[in-house]
Amino acid sequence: MNILHIESSIFAENGVSSQLTRRLIDTIKSRKSDAEVRSKHFANEPVPHFDGLFLNALMKEEAKRTDEEKEKANYADQQIADIQWADTLVIGMPMYNFSVPSMLKAWFDFVARAGVTFRYTENGPEGLLKGKKAYIVATRGGQYKDTPTDSQAPFIKTFLNFIGIEDIEFIYAEGLNMGDELKQQAIESAEHHIQQVA
Repeated sequence: MNILHIESSIFAENGVSSQLTRRLIDTIKSRKSDAEVRSKHFANEPVPHFDGLFLNALMKEEAKRTDEEKEKANYADQQIADIQWADTLVIGMPMYNFSVPSMLKAWFDFVARAGVTFRYTENGPEGLLKGKKAYIVATRGGQYKDTPTDSQAPFIKTFLNFIGIEDIEFIYAEGLNMGDELKQQAIESAEHHIQQVA
C-alpha cells in the first residue's frame, strides 16, 4: 500500500490537520504492515505557483530546455509521479479564508496535466488516476460542513473526480476556535472517525 501524505497547514506539524493526518497514517500502518509513505510538508517545503515559466518548460522539448527549465520540468513531473505512485492519498486540509490553503491549490495545479492525469474525449473529460482512495482531513475554526459557506468540500471533490479519484472519505474537525471544550470534542470525534475508516 503506497500512501501519499500531504500536510498543507501553515503551522507545520503543530497544525491540527497535520496531527490528525499523522494519526490516520499511524492507524493505517498498524493495520497494514506493508504500507509505504511519502510525505509532503508544505510549511517546510513550499510549493511554488504554477506559472508561465513552468508551463513553457513543460511545453519545450527536453533537449532544448535551459538548466532552469529542466529544474522546473523535473519538479512538475515529480509531483505527478508521486500521485501516480500512490494507492491512497491522505490530505490535511485546514480552512483559510473559506478556501483551501494556497499551496494545496498550487500543488493541484501541478497535478492536473492534460494527457497525463486527465484527458478530454468526445464525451467530456476523463480522469486517468483511477482506483485510488483519498482521505481528506478537513479542519476548521468554525462550523461549515454541509452549509453554503463550505467551498472546500465541493472544490476538492470536483478536482479529485476530474483526475479520476472518486473514492473520497472526509474526516472533519470543526469549531476548533470556538472554545476549548468544543475543540476537544471535535478532535475526539475526528479520531473516532479515523479508527472507523482507516
